[in-house]
Amino acid sequence: MAGLRLRCFIPPTTTEPSAVRSNPPAISLEWRKNSEVRQSRNCRTAAARLGGERPDPLLEAAVRAAFLRFQESLRPDPQFIDPYSSCLLSSTVSHHDVESKYSPNPCQYRLATKFIDDNLLSMLGTTEDLRQIVLLTDGMDTRPYRLNWPRSSVIFEISPQSVFNIASQKLKEAGAKVSRNCILLHVPLESTDLQLALCERGYNGNKPSLWAIQGFPMSTTTNLIDILSLVSSSAMKGSIFLGEFPTSLAVESSQIAKDNRQDKIQRLLVDHGFLVNATRRDEINKDSQLDESGDGSFLFIAEQLRFSDAQMEIWRTHLERIEDEGDEEGFDEL
Repeated sequence: MAGLRLRCFIPPTTTEPSAVRSNPPAISLEWRKNSEVRQSRNCRTAAARLGGERPDPLLEAAVRAAFLRFQESLRPDPQFIDPYSSCLLSSTVSHHDVESKYSPNPCQYRLATKFIDDNLLSMLGTTEDLRQIVLLTDGMDTRPYRLNWPRSSVIFEISPQSVFNIASQKLKEAGAKVSRNCILLHVPLESTDLQLALCERGYNGNKPSLWAIQGFPMSTTTNLIDILSLVSSSAMKGSIFLGEFPTSLAVESSQIAKDNRQDKIQRLLVDHGFLVNATRRDEINKDSQLDESGDGSFLFIAEQLRFSDAQMEIWRTHLERIEDEGDEEGFDEL
């Protein structure tokens, strides 16, 4: 199992919005004028209208997250701006319903979004070879369209197929496009073998990659373990993994203290070959303004320390060739 060196960081507290593309469409004035009217409806109805008569829980969660991004974009001092969030919503979205039903603390979600945005762009700006980006999302993540990606970036999005299809159509109608000379490739969450499906779409485990996770459908510790296994097996040594994990994934009982939930996530990371440095974890919780009655989340940046499965396969092939040929010079090279 591959391992990661993980560092926790305090989400930026500056009020400057995250970097966005230079020419995104302006947020619709109609949405601003009719805000009070929209707030009289609910997200369940919105999801039903977007996805059909019967609401999809995954679609509902994605719509609520998009609504939070839309609300943040309208603030006079936004942490970030999402100019495409409004096109993902219908006129039936309720502010009250979002605030009461959305599982993560809304303030935490906004700070985590800025944390991920800023660190994605920072990592890409400092490493020229980092052009494979893997986003694990809820299907309505607008980062492929609103962030200014470096030239030749290949963005893989792993998310629910049904939600991604609806979001893609809405974004296409709104004229959303990825940065010039970049490409977005989708990998369905429903794939039997996510690692294989990712490679079939063109992902190369022998090249550096940048992984980010937020809003990805997970409800159990088993789901969390599966994601850790996917990233550690797929990411080349030296690759980066960042994002947030809900601490609720690490509990079997709601009575477990929040600090113990964080500790359990740390133990899971260690058990799966991750080197964890969480010395500033308490500061993250304090600065993120987590609701003490809520589950909270675990923000992190990680560096892959071991070889991916693809790298290990090359080594095995090379060693087998040396054994078969008795190539002494090959041993010197190794």
